[in-house]
Formats: sequence, structure tokens, C-alpha cells
Amino acid sequence: MAWKRSIRGLFALFALLALAVTGGTLMPRPFWSAAKASEAFGQTRRILVLSNPIHTDIAIRIDVETLARFPFLAESGMPVTHSNARWLVFGWGGRAFYIETPTWADLKPVPLIKGLTLDRSVIHADVAGEIIEPSDRVRSFEITPEEYQRLLAYIEASFKAEDGRITAIPDAAYGPTDGFFEANGWFSAAVGCNTWTAGALREAGIRTGWWNPLPVSLSMSLDLYN
Repeated sequence: MAWKRSIRGLFALFALLALAVTGGTLMPRPFWSAAKASEAFGQTRRILVLSNPIHTDIAIRIDVETLARFPFLAESGMPVTHSNARWLVFGWGGRAFYIETPTWADLKPVPLIKGLTLDRSVIHADVAGEIIEPSDRVRSFEITPEEYQRLLAYIEASFKAEDGRITAIPDAAYGPTDGFFEANGWFSAAVGCNTWTAGALREAGIRTGWWNPLPVSLSMSLDLYN
């Protein structure tokens, strides 16, 4: 019967997806661990990976270097020089779902459909105070200055400039400390926020799985290979 074939096809699809996620988690990227030069005490830079059930972000310390690297954040009105500001938090995602769904209570059909298919991308930037550690939702890594520079370059290259300038999307924010910016690349279920985070971590010399579409798969691969 047709409905039985449909059910079998659905189960086969879920099985293939589960196999792909498992394989993407267990296969390291890069495959071989690169040798790292030893760093003198105090010369490493600390970064954080923040996660919730569906999304991950990268957090970097606010200092003179990061403020100079991302001057458009202050120009957009974000309180990056506030006395309580400690971290810049960056995440990449689908434009409609990311902007229009600050909480699950705000979930709408059209942004959800775009989030599951194809959409333009945005960068969400936020300013955070002290972040509590250790936490199930916070992981920290110490990286070399060279790896840190590659991470900053990766984040900076994700912003989309128009007429040579990077400006915030008008009236798009969750609150007074954050903002959304147009980004390079297209968002899809296969190439989403967590694969962006994984790419950023690889630039920072941190091994991930080959394909990490979910926070849980990214966390597992980080535990396995770092």
C-alpha cells in the first residue's frame, strides 16, 4: 500500500540522517591533529563556546584589539564600552528564523520553513558581562595568538559589507545589548549555525567533527578530539 511505502521511506530518511549526523560527529576534521608549538605562559587567548539545545555561539573577550577589529558594533549603538561589558558574542544563522524567533513562543510558520530549507544569513552580535563557568552550556578553550587572529578573521569575513560599510539591520534586535548584521553565505538545514561555529573553531586550531549540524554533535566531537 502507498501509505506503507511512505512510512518505510520516512524511516529510511530518518535512518540516513541519523547515520550522517553520527558519521559527521565521529569523523574528525581535520583528520590528523596538527602539531602545536608550545606557548609561553600567559600568551594564549581564551575563547568560549556557548550553546543551547539548537544553537551555538562564539564568545571573545572585549579588549582594545577586538574593539578596533569590530568598530561597527559600537557605531551601531551596542554598549561594547560599558563598564560591565566583558565578552563579544557572535552567532550566524538564517535571517528570518534568527531575527523573528527570540523565544520559542515567537515561533511562526514562515521563518520555520525558511530555517528548514534555504534562507539568507545574518550575524547576531551581543555584549555580555561575566559568563558563569563551569557550565553545561559553556566550554572554554585556550588558543595561540596566531589561532586567535585566524578566528577573528573568520568572524570578520562573515559580515557582509555594503558600499564598503558594515551596518546593523534596522529594528532587528532582541534587546538593548545586541544587533543583527547581514552576513555572507546562505543558511540551510545542512549548513547552519552550528556548522558555522565548527568552522570558526577549526580556524582557531580546534578539531571538530566533519559535519556538526546540532550542538550536541559539536559538543561530542569537541570532547573526542580536544
